[in-house]
Amino acid sequence: MPLTPEEPQIHERAQGPSATPAAGHTAPNPRPVPGPRPVPGPRTAATPRPGRPGPGPARPAAPPAQRSHGPAGQPKAPARNAAATAPKIQVVPAARDGALAAAEEAVDALLDSGRAPGDVLLLTTGEQHPWATHELSFGEASYWAQQDAGEDVFFADGAAVERAKSRPVVVVAANGAEEDTARVLPVARERASALLIVCGDPQRINAVLGAGV
Repeated sequence: MPLTPEEPQIHERAQGPSATPAAGHTAPNPRPVPGPRPVPGPRTAATPRPGRPGPGPARPAAPPAQRSHGPAGQPKAPARNAAATAPKIQVVPAARDGALAAAEEAVDALLDSGRAPGDVLLLTTGEQHPWATHELSFGEASYWAQQDAGEDVFFADGAAVERAKSRPVVVVAANGAEEDTARVLPVARERASALLIVCGDPQRINAVLGAGV
């Protein structure tokens, strides 16, 4: 039937996502078209990190580490390696009556190389160093206070070696009897945290500290 001029011509359009919604209405979200899903690529989450094992059967949990405890129930500190903490030992050959002068020269060489004076302790196995004799004349309290201050080289007699505190470098003048040297050297080695210098007879020193020194 032919249209009259008063009737508008209506064109039919396919309804779909491209259709313009009517004014005042919200277009519904397009529904996905059923079809085959794309093949997923490799998953990065399954890629093991460097140094880590990849996916696999779960491994049994490791048993808890056994820790020893002290008397108060606190974990005991691991034993230190004696070889790693032992100081280096240097022997300066010298006669008994020249051991003190050799020790003084060793101290001067340490200070000239940049070692701090408070890092050095000088011990004598026989006659005291003149500095120690002079300082002790003012009383033991002021004398040992200088060791606690740690600002300068400290000189001590082998008879008081047990009272001497540890320092990075210990210089020993083996100017006393053999029994005095044998008593002082092991303690001097314990007091030296980095370097032990012994001035005296190498054979006597090796006999006390061990062969190969």
